[in-house]
Amino acid sequence: MNNSRSLAAVILVMLTFFVISFITNIMGPIFPALVHDYHISLSIAGLFPFAFFIAYGVMSIPAGIITERFGAKKTMLMGFGLSTAGALLLALVPTFSSAMISLFLIGSAMAMLQVVINPLLRIAGGEENFAFNSVAAQLVFGGAATISPLVYSYLADVLTTHSSVTANQLFAWVPEGLSWLSMYGIFALLSAAMIFIIASIKLPKLALNEDEKVGALDTHIELLKSKTVQLFFIALVAYVATEQGVANSMSLFLQTYHGLNPEVEGANAVSQFWLMMVFGCMFGMALLRLMDSRIVLKLFSVAAIVCYTTALFSSTSIALLAFPAVGFCISVMFSIIFSLALNSVPKHHGSFAGILCSGIIGGALASPIIGLVADLSGELRIGMFCVFISLGYIFSIGFWAKPLVTNKTWKSDSSKQTSF
Repeated sequence: MNNSRSLAAVILVMLTFFVISFITNIMGPIFPALVHDYHISLSIAGLFPFAFFIAYGVMSIPAGIITERFGAKKTMLMGFGLSTAGALLLALVPTFSSAMISLFLIGSAMAMLQVVINPLLRIAGGEENFAFNSVAAQLVFGGAATISPLVYSYLADVLTTHSSVTANQLFAWVPEGLSWLSMYGIFALLSAAMIFIIASIKLPKLALNEDEKVGALDTHIELLKSKTVQLFFIALVAYVATEQGVANSMSLFLQTYHGLNPEVEGANAVSQFWLMMVFGCMFGMALLRLMDSRIVLKLFSVAAIVCYTTALFSSTSIALLAFPAVGFCISVMFSIIFSLALNSVPKHHGSFAGILCSGIIGGALASPIIGLVADLSGELRIGMFCVFISLGYIFSIGFWAKPLVTNKTWKSDSSKQTSF
């Protein structure tokens, strides 16, 4: 039996996926409150997700170097330490400047953790179980993203109506009218709890495969000169910009054009968005066993454009269905783009993966651009048209991507079995 196998480590990774998602995906539900409470324009409010996601671009490659030098356990402890500090800073000092610093610290922490947990899951769970465990981890991630807005909605309600004595006692430090700060108190507690849990568990040594290692600077320079690498980096930027652009604007849009409460209907819509991404992922997995991933990407891209258009121009009841439907349609895009990218180059997959992960900075660009266009035009809806550009680029990938290896389908399996 492999001594590096560890059920406790696998459970820890799943728990880490849950916490990362729970913290990361709260921005959409609280976005309207940030605009209101800080009395800022949409373009300035877009700096909040910018501060969070730019940290991914800054920290992804350094996090790989830190992991190789200090190992998984110390890197995870550092990550959750940063997350605790960042959450406490915003919870206790809720100024605009501290919010920017806080979100950058939390984003840096999430980047560090993301770099560690996938290779740790491979080692702790066994390579033969990695595919299954990865899918399970994504389902946990989606589940946490669904729960987080619901927790916020509940806390916003009880702290506003004072309907729960216990909740009001626990969050007595939250200023009147700033109920969203309660979430950062929870984030600090969760992060601190994870520090104690990680410290108490013996983790297997993180021996990285060649494809998981971060290469030298000249390797990155060589890759960045490649047109293929450049196109797929832009593709990852476009995907994350799409995901975060929709998720962060949805609640504010429903408030602005349909008069819905962002702490109730808005938060529920965001929750449904992430839940539908879970269902879409499972459906997409089945389709990928039937057809080429490029065809699946084109079909889901067209469906996403149709659903997004419907959400922007329909009645309230239809919009509440169409926005989550966008989540269903974009669910498979990240995995397909990532796999097409790695399968399009013959070597340096570890360094290329690091470059691709840096594409998460797309989440930093979406909200400021949408906000700027909305402020200049005077219409949030016009600002949200920017998402059509990123969706159009993702659709184009299905035409120009030329992977060296295509995804395995049932048809390709059967043809191999019947060939002589």
